Amino acid sequence: MKVKYTTTANLVNELVEAADEKHLSKTIARYGRVDLLCLDEFGYLEPDAAGAKLLFQVFTEREERRAIAVASNAPFSEWKRTFTDVRLCAAIVDRLTFNSHKIETGTDSYRLRTTRNRRQKPAA
Repeated sequence: MKVKYTTTANLVNELVEAADEKHLSKTIARYGRVDLLCLDEFGYLEPDAAGAKLLFQVFTEREERRAIAVASNAPFSEWKRTFTDVRLCAAIVDRLTFNSHKIETGTDSYRLRTTRNRRQKPAA
């Protein structure tokens, strides 16, 4: 399987640059060919309207053909803060949740827990 991991911010930035350089279709097609697209830090970036629409194009390109994994600390109800266009936000949630599996891992930070555990272990 071909897997691509990136942060959502990096993907949106790449899409904006591709649009500016007139090769957006090729970039979207490239993201459409990987079997699994993993987007981390979803919801941290507040893309402008153009960036959000470009991201939506990637989701539409992959719809019902290829898998997307999204990591986000924000519940769907808070995504309206990230995607301020309510209709676009609903469409993004719709694309990501159709025939999907939602896995909630809790609110504890893995990094914080790991750091605390390392500090609590006595030195050998």
